Amino acid sequence: MAVVLALASAVVYDAADFLGGLASRRASVFAVVALSQAAGLVALLLLLPWLGGPVTGADLAWGAAAGLAGATGLLVFFRALAGGVMSVVAPTTAVTAAAVPVLVGIASGDRIGLWATAGILLALGAVALVSAEDGLGALRSARPSALLPALAAGAAFGLFFVLLDQPDADSRLSPLVAARLASIALVLVVAGTTRRSLRPPRSALPLVVASGIGDMAANALFLLATQAPGQLAITGVLASLYPVSTVVLAQVLLRERLAGAQVAGLAAAAVAVVLITTPG
Repeated sequence: MAVVLALASAVVYDAADFLGGLASRRASVFAVVALSQAAGLVALLLLLPWLGGPVTGADLAWGAAAGLAGATGLLVFFRALAGGVMSVVAPTTAVTAAAVPVLVGIASGDRIGLWATAGILLALGAVALVSAEDGLGALRSARPSALLPALAAGAAFGLFFVLLDQPDADSRLSPLVAARLASIALVLVVAGTTRRSLRPPRSALPLVVASGIGDMAANALFLLATQAPGQLAITGVLASLYPVSTVVLAQVLLRERLAGAQVAGLAAAAVAVVLITTPG
């Protein structure tokens, strides 16, 4: 069940990111992030009577920490994109985000079989390939000044997954309330200090709201995956496969051409999922 939920979260993360990307073409990034997260919070509060659970102060603290990590990752990622090369920033961030929960899971005692280990390694490569729109050539000549922000953003995204694994399973989705409140607060503070606009045009509002609800649904699926019997190293890397679905949607809906590396990444991701789910 944990594997299914983690894969579902990756697909929903992708749809939310895709819609958020479309909204960002019509409104400022800060407006999209802040308002989409607010929409997700409203959706969560409506579902909480059925999907919430008893929550302790520690559970809320873990949730808030996860929210701050996720929001920090977003802000650093957008800043890295503004000052760096997309073909360097995107794959570096994606692989780092996928690697963090794997490393933490193994360090905390996850025992992974041979097939799953091979699948995890292949999945990390697949994430790098599908995120590299212009191929991986730019990574070889990338300067440390371009890689460091991407590594920091990826580490923050990976830490988000790790921190969401900490609350007690009985709390169900309740820790996400603290996560979303903390992330909204951070984005509002940064937007206020940098005087960024939070008013999107009306044409972007449906995309913003849909993106926020989708992102919250993906968070919920991942949190439920961590609460089901399973290993963080596996659920984390499966949830991090969301760039795979993103490039598929871009190709199908926007008719964007896939680079050779991205095609190879899609094939590698499919094989990785099979290996990870193979017993033994």
